[in-house]
Amino acid sequence: MLITRRKRKENKEIPVYMNNKRLEQVQTIRYLGMIIDSKKNFKVHVLYISQKCTKLIHALSKSAKLKWGLSHEALHTIYKGAILPLMTYGVPVWIKALEKECNRKIYNRVQRLINIRIAKAYRTTSNEALCTPTGLTPIVIQAEEETKIFNIKRESSKNEIDKDVQVKDWINPADTVRITEHPED
Repeated sequence: MLITRRKRKENKEIPVYMNNKRLEQVQTIRYLGMIIDSKKNFKVHVLYISQKCTKLIHALSKSAKLKWGLSHEALHTIYKGAILPLMTYGVPVWIKALEKECNRKIYNRVQRLINIRIAKAYRTTSNEALCTPTGLTPIVIQAEEETKIFNIKRESSKNEIDKDVQVKDWINPADTVRITEHPED
């Protein structure tokens, strides 16, 4: 796969041979569960994950009907344990893809499907209105939070907050705690 952002019209086909056989040049590859395309815009990945989650939600909706089936708590647990990890897997790598409105709409559509099932609401209810009774954070905000947490953890590991300290360099607790007494009136 040739990864480039060049917009010039030129031959983007690079002949690569292995054992005297030409390798096929592809537009997308799957690496560690993420689909990376040649433009690195992750549109194919967002579509793939949304289709996978939609199939899962429709399979669940067969047993989660209005009067019978899975309860609100069970559907909420399934969302937190199965659908949300699928939708946010590797999000620090492709968070820029959610800046595009089309990708955001695709992810909001998937969350709306599960919100309808959890709230047992009508199909005409908007996603923003469904997030309140279900208690779920909108998926775009959830993805941004996970990215921020990842970046904070990565930065803290670079700063070596939990580094080894020799016993002679330990701070005496008596030196750090100050006890002040205030006279009572």
